[in-house]
Amino acid sequence: MSKIIPVILAGGSGTRLWPLSRAKYPKQFLPLSGNNSLMQETILRLSGLDSIEDIIIICNSDHRFIVLEQCKKLEIKMPIILLEPIGRNSAPAITAAALQANKILDDALLLVLPADHLIQNINAFHKAIDVAIKQAQDGKLVTFGVVPKDPNIGYGYIKLSKDSDYGAYNVEEFIEKPNLENAKNYISSGSYLWNSGMFIFRVNTLISELIIYAPKIVKAVTKSFENSKNDLSFICLENNAFDSCPSESIDYALMEKSSNIMVVPLDANWSDIGSFTALDSVSKKDNNGNVILGDVYTESTKNTYINASNHMVATIGLENLVIVETQNVILVSTKEKAHEVNKIIEQIRKEARVEEIHNRKVYRPWGWYDTIESGMNFQVKKLHVNPGGKLSLQKHFKRAEHWVVVDGIASVINGDQKLTLSKGGSTFIPIGVLHCLENKTTKKLEIIEVQSGHYLGEDDIERFEDIYGRNK
Repeated sequence: MSKIIPVILAGGSGTRLWPLSRAKYPKQFLPLSGNNSLMQETILRLSGLDSIEDIIIICNSDHRFIVLEQCKKLEIKMPIILLEPIGRNSAPAITAAALQANKILDDALLLVLPADHLIQNINAFHKAIDVAIKQAQDGKLVTFGVVPKDPNIGYGYIKLSKDSDYGAYNVEEFIEKPNLENAKNYISSGSYLWNSGMFIFRVNTLISELIIYAPKIVKAVTKSFENSKNDLSFICLENNAFDSCPSESIDYALMEKSSNIMVVPLDANWSDIGSFTALDSVSKKDNNGNVILGDVYTESTKNTYINASNHMVATIGLENLVIVETQNVILVSTKEKAHEVNKIIEQIRKEARVEEIHNRKVYRPWGWYDTIESGMNFQVKKLHVNPGGKLSLQKHFKRAEHWVVVDGIASVINGDQKLTLSKGGSTFIPIGVLHCLENKTTKKLEIIEVQSGHYLGEDDIERFEDIYGRNK
């Protein structure tokens, strides 16, 4: 049997769940339904499949460190991570992954999986993949169609043929998101499936068909891939060629045009978690029908989704609501209207609010930092430095910093001083002084950093030494 290279699309496309910023971080990186993120669950559900080779993850460059961090938590030590310099939809992303896959194996099978799906029946998922593999080995482009549970107007539909070929069907038509009346007709006919956006095909078959139906995409992505650069664990696609690539979904660029398409029905309790009501429907509930995540107290509250990630949330006398509390913002909505969150996002975008651009918690190769407080001429951050992590040897020209160790042991360079600071220890770094912070232990290190100065931007930095190869 052919080897399978899974491709995880973690670029952040699709409906975002509020409250999340544009750049950091879409739903696939958050633990929305358990301890693991949706991306991690996408990887974990591959366990048990035969002939799985190295996983390729393709994501936006803004998300590279959180992807790397989540791979490390799954003990994937050297993940293959392709970085898109700019979002160009799924067709260019899958094309780049196919070119990378051909460097790993000759004409492997590519199993394409979006990172933001929830699949609860893993056994049924694996059986559908087994059916699809046989078709893909015969040179077919295979998509997975979800057996619909209701006339959902949020999904595209696939019309399948009457006769099957060992559990797979010819595709008669791809249909964009329908109105409610048409969706009801599709469901009653029994001849339609939801379009899941998951695929499997031979790499060479995919590229050959893309050359026919989307030659501009192949040309641009090939040039970008051939001029890519390795940076740490990342393969950085070249910017100019990728920017010139048409922005098209794989459905539009290829699947809707080719006559070589098969669909495999998938009945595995699937959801793409496009809204908080969708998440609520697949989450474990208490005796009152509530979904409770985080530090939450309720009284006379029913059928409500509550997710508290930063502060305690208490509710009294509520019913049929969605309440989401994060470090950035708080969302309160009726379940009926929760899907209209993008209207709020558009308002925030028009006003250029910082919450739409930035997130408090930002991942770095050494760990992460959380901006706790900021104001005129000051900023307070919590730094989490992973075991073995080390910030670059650097200096700032417009700000001073005061470090206080709250957990762990810090190895510090502060000008001419070399310090070892334990819990409660501190040091002040004046403007223009060379400094470095390192965690040489096997335990976490957490620092409170107080910045002061007339400019506190992240670009006020000059690096002299960096174990992660970042530019000076």
